[in-house]
Amino acid sequence: MTNRSSYKKRGRAGGKAGQPRAWQRMLSGRRLDLLDPSPLDIEVEDIAHGLARVARWNGQTVGDHALSVAQHALIVEDIASERNTGWQDNWRLAALLHDAAEYVVGDLISPFKNAIGLDYKAFELRLLEAIHRRFGLPGTLPPEVAAEIKSADRIAAYFEATVLAGFADSEALEFFGSPDKLNSDKRSELSGLEALPACAAQRAFLDRFGKLFEAG
Repeated sequence: MTNRSSYKKRGRAGGKAGQPRAWQRMLSGRRLDLLDPSPLDIEVEDIAHGLARVARWNGQTVGDHALSVAQHALIVEDIASERNTGWQDNWRLAALLHDAAEYVVGDLISPFKNAIGLDYKAFELRLLEAIHRRFGLPGTLPPEVAAEIKSADRIAAYFEATVLAGFADSEALEFFGSPDKLNSDKRSELSGLEALPACAAQRAFLDRFGKLFEAG
């Protein structure tokens, strides 16, 4: 695993000369090649800023603020950690970063992803692999870790759907399954879920990232 204390090291300054523009400029100054993403062009500050401003559920949630992907990531990491108390911090970090590619590609709802097909998923996975390498994680997670993160993701979606997105319990059970293996305190906490302002979600994401990254 790479030395995590060096994650702020700056990388390349731009894309490849003579090719059509296929990069996005980030607020950090990084230029991320969307077709061939380099870990050196990825900064956690850009990820946190972007995810805090990407809305889950296409913004169709109750409250004064959209539920951001940054807040969703925090929920998923919390649930995954609750269900896997013996996990090392790098797997918790992987849970926090499970949707990190969406700081570039946005959060497309599942029906739209299915309509687009496999090319979109391959693009998303390529970017996520670069993000993993940037922060000392394996490009491809062990199957059992990936499965646990997916389970936590579905549990988070269940509570988001029923508390914020207007789903009936029966609908959420059909699409996301039962939120099992959670203690009563965690269920009660998630049942009172409220969307955070973007700036608060961004700060919370960066704070949690810093603790997990340095611990690993």
